[in-house]
Amino acid sequence: MNPKKNIINSSFEFTPSTQSQTHPGKSLKVQGRKIKAHNSLWDKHNPSAYMANSRPGLDEKLVRFISREKKEPAWMLKHRLESLKIYLQTPFPNWGPSLKNLDLEKITYYARATDKQFETWQDVPSDIKNTFSKLGIPQAEQEVLAGVGAQYESTVIYHSLQQRFQEQGVIFEDLDVAVQKHSKLVKAYFMKAVPPTLHKFAALHGAVWSGGTFLYIPRGVIIEQPLQAYFRMNAKGVGQFEHTLIIVEEEAWAHYIEGCSAPRYGVDSLHAGTVEIFVKPRARFRYSSVESWSKDVYNLNTKCALVEKEARMEWVSGNFGSKVTMLYPCSVLLGRKASADHLGVAFANQHQIQDTGAKVIHLAPETSSNIVMKSISKKGGKAIYRGLVKIAPQAKNAISNVKCDALILDSKSQSDTIPLIDVRNKSAILNHEATAGKLNADDIFYLQSRGLSTEAAQAMIVNGFIEPISRELPLEYSVEMNRMVELELEDSIA
Repeated sequence: MNPKKNIINSSFEFTPSTQSQTHPGKSLKVQGRKIKAHNSLWDKHNPSAYMANSRPGLDEKLVRFISREKKEPAWMLKHRLESLKIYLQTPFPNWGPSLKNLDLEKITYYARATDKQFETWQDVPSDIKNTFSKLGIPQAEQEVLAGVGAQYESTVIYHSLQQRFQEQGVIFEDLDVAVQKHSKLVKAYFMKAVPPTLHKFAALHGAVWSGGTFLYIPRGVIIEQPLQAYFRMNAKGVGQFEHTLIIVEEEAWAHYIEGCSAPRYGVDSLHAGTVEIFVKPRARFRYSSVESWSKDVYNLNTKCALVEKEARMEWVSGNFGSKVTMLYPCSVLLGRKASADHLGVAFANQHQIQDTGAKVIHLAPETSSNIVMKSISKKGGKAIYRGLVKIAPQAKNAISNVKCDALILDSKSQSDTIPLIDVRNKSAILNHEATAGKLNADDIFYLQSRGLSTEAAQAMIVNGFIEPISRELPLEYSVEMNRMVELELEDSIA
């Protein structure tokens, strides 16, 4: 399948991932395991002597260096250089949160902490391994995951897949490795759903992408257990640009989870990864992410799925942390009876802007979409739902339902809903509903009368508010999302 560029360019796009965080003195359940935390993963970082070999700023010399380091084929270098040219010619977005304070000349675009990928977890350098172990990665691999990948700065340091899925033809690789081993297949799909011309940060990604995941699921293969990749930024002022490329062949099914985190330095960092998913006829795929970046990260990711006849795409996301997030996963419904679900929650705390939402483009008859987005804002945080539903003239009998709920926890905070609805077929059925409210004092009083503290009462109500989203995650990740809400609510609500 070769998606047409004019289809993709008809929509704006910016996102990402699961993770775990810890706060001083708190016990936290990570992937089903309790750990005692003494330092926040936002604040704790490893030594980064490897940064002496890196430099901030971007030019053609660096792009050529990255490609040479990775021993890439000529077509990938050509793609990088063309993307760089587009990036230099493209202005910043003129909508959404202001990015004027993001100084791209101070970002380090490529940082290599190790010079190889490790075949066993035991071989990973101890400082890196300890960071991921605190996140529960190796234990989760043993207990609940079909496969796992771990990226540190710009390179993947570990990747594995259960043998039984390898025997069924599943490919689950670091994308850098896949470019070498499966060059023809990668080339056919790479940046076809998210072209570099989409916006400035898609072009930047095309020039400097590094690491990420390649997942190929053959026809009819069902993977019952989730696959997971986790991306960690460690040094200050770095950019991370992992690329996730997923191809789900006919009648296949799988669930993939991504996570990201970074320590806090008080210096701006940038995360501008890309996710591309191709869901073939009668296939089903779920992509889940629970992100919690430190509050000096600009999270400007781009995600898009192309969904064919009778196929189903499901997005489940939770967004916590970051200075600014611009996140709008997109589903392009290309075939008759294709469908998409978008479920998401965003928590905007002090000095944060969570500009999130979803986009669905209906291009075929009898397609359907369901968008349920919830936001929570606290201590002056700003939560924005920005969405697009487009129903093309040929999308006869298309159905779309959009529901946006906002919970505002104090008088300083803000929540906005900015939906764009473009219906070009009279047979379409579309429903849009938006609500905004605050915590009910009577509900809190009742729960206090049953023995709960004010903090516990507030957390119970807020967790009930996001329950339609968290229940769609595997149990371990649902617990994790609820715990993150509790951590965000630790201070009293004004």
